[in-house]
Amino acid sequence: MLLGVDYYPEHWPLEYLDEDIDRIKKLGANVVRIGEFAWHIIEKEEGNFDFSFFDMVIEKLKKNGIKVIFGTPTATPPAWLVKKHPEILSKDENLMARSFGGRRQYCFNSGSYYEYTRKIVEALAEHYKHEENIIAWQVDNEFGHEGSDICYCENCLRAFRKFLREKYKEIDALNKTYGAVFWSQTYNDFDEIPLPLKTITFHNPSLLLDYARFRSKSIVDYANFQVDILKRVLGDKKIITTNIAGGFFDKLFDHQELVKNMDIASYDNYPVWGGLREPIPPEEIAMNLDFVRGLKGKNFWILEELMGAQGHNIIGYLPRPNQAKMWAYQAVAHGAEAILFFRYRAATFGTEEFCYGIIDHDNREGRKFNEVKDFFNDIIKYEKILGSPVKSDIALIYDYENIWSWRIQPQSTAFNFVKEALRLYRPFYKKNVNIDVISTREDFSKYKVLLLPVMMIQDDNLKKKLEEFVEKGGVLILSFRAGIKDRNNNLILGEVLPGIFRNLAGIEVLEVEALQEGQIVEIENSNGKRAKVKVWRDIIRPINAKSLYKYADKFYREFSCVTVNKYKNGKVYYIGGGVEDFIMDEIAIEVIKELSLEHYNSEEGIEIYKREYDGEKYLFIINHTEEEKAFGEYTLSPFEVKIVGGI
Repeated sequence: MLLGVDYYPEHWPLEYLDEDIDRIKKLGANVVRIGEFAWHIIEKEEGNFDFSFFDMVIEKLKKNGIKVIFGTPTATPPAWLVKKHPEILSKDENLMARSFGGRRQYCFNSGSYYEYTRKIVEALAEHYKHEENIIAWQVDNEFGHEGSDICYCENCLRAFRKFLREKYKEIDALNKTYGAVFWSQTYNDFDEIPLPLKTITFHNPSLLLDYARFRSKSIVDYANFQVDILKRVLGDKKIITTNIAGGFFDKLFDHQELVKNMDIASYDNYPVWGGLREPIPPEEIAMNLDFVRGLKGKNFWILEELMGAQGHNIIGYLPRPNQAKMWAYQAVAHGAEAILFFRYRAATFGTEEFCYGIIDHDNREGRKFNEVKDFFNDIIKYEKILGSPVKSDIALIYDYENIWSWRIQPQSTAFNFVKEALRLYRPFYKKNVNIDVISTREDFSKYKVLLLPVMMIQDDNLKKKLEEFVEKGGVLILSFRAGIKDRNNNLILGEVLPGIFRNLAGIEVLEVEALQEGQIVEIENSNGKRAKVKVWRDIIRPINAKSLYKYADKFYREFSCVTVNKYKNGKVYYIGGGVEDFIMDEIAIEVIKELSLEHYNSEEGIEIYKREYDGEKYLFIINHTEEEKAFGEYTLSPFEVKIVGGI
């Protein structure tokens, strides 16, 4: 198992190096990540490569038994490169170039940047191809993070038009797909097509979805360019990965495609960051970890695990004693086979000087140092267990094109995709049932329950897969606005909603209403139990389905909001709005009982995560609260984790 820290030896006087390595070794670490922002150190002037600094660092690490993950430094191009080739800079929606001085300010479609990327990555790979102490390579840093997934420069305009020309072949085909006759948007040539810059009202939804696809391809192509160089030079001897930032569903690229040609998916796990008054909820942290595991259908790495408070200009919540350590346990429970804490020592200069680390600016070994040390010394005992695959009966399903469609047209000011995904994920998480988070491209056959939130986009392949799944006895839970659009982001003439899901759900959606921020409607069941609905409501007429909750307002009392339908050997639930949590809890309990899904009842704030190894079960009992909690015979202090084996 890889246990380590993110180390930036170039940030410190050389006389600190030996002490740093001794301390890192004292922690129990066996790996460090270096090099990811150090382009200027390696290539101070164009073509003059100097590896002496990192040669020295790697040699000292090697003598101390500490392995290396080396990052290609392309997230931070040097000033001399920007001065010589300003066209590498990306541009924002106002066509303003992003200035040198931050990071990831390069354009993914810059031919010049491709060439300089080739040179630096080839030089690094050639120089270190026989260095056995480098066990893995990280490509770039947090692709698409902090708005770097978007660019509107001239390079992107040319590349976008080329992308459309290759996709549609003929301009008439594009015009027909887009419905370009609307507002006189018909094009005579691909060279008339704009990037979706600011305009009066909004751009065509089909064009905007194609732009999202184009952005995804641009990022994936650039990542694969580096991966191909590393594989060509290094062969199969080294592991290749990249560190994925959080906020997966807010970015314009398909993360599964990004890591497709890499050996392992890696993640930067920040349950809190600058500006947050408190961490994100435990279920959201869990869903994020499950998402990363699902990218390649196997266990993953954490290349940055938060330890101290974080922030650039605004600092976030300080993790309480043992809380950050608890998040590291949660990560390994969900499938992380490597944990590197960010960062070894807090910087005294630069934008991240308020990103606190294992050791703070006083350079003393304090509470956080001891927490990391305790975690490393404990978790290594469970290495074999943590190397086993995670098994799940439930999968949350997502589709990036659907998510982008929602981003283009959110329809309600209260809409948030992550919240709608959590609305379906949370009730099963609370019952401590293992859940996978996977793309619609994956095989559904090994699951018993599928959760499919707000799936506007439909196609025949998805319809077939879902029908086969339910027909064989699976349970499908759908939520509102399902099946309204085709893959071109257009509504479908003559289609009765919810489109491909209509027969599965046994319903018809007759009308719809967007509920804006602060707006609610009420629903009630046959026993008069009432609940509130936010965000949206589908006005549903059951055809074969049973109504579970109907609307309580006078105009729509006869129509349903929540239904269930028996479809052949399975069941389909339809959630017609942003219902209160207790309704989803009721459904989850019913599904768990009916399918006899293994689960664990626990107090609020206690997460139980099951792993299996060598025929035995092991439970991670995780206290996410600052209060003492109990699970069965076990009592947990605030933020404590117990690993119980041999069950």
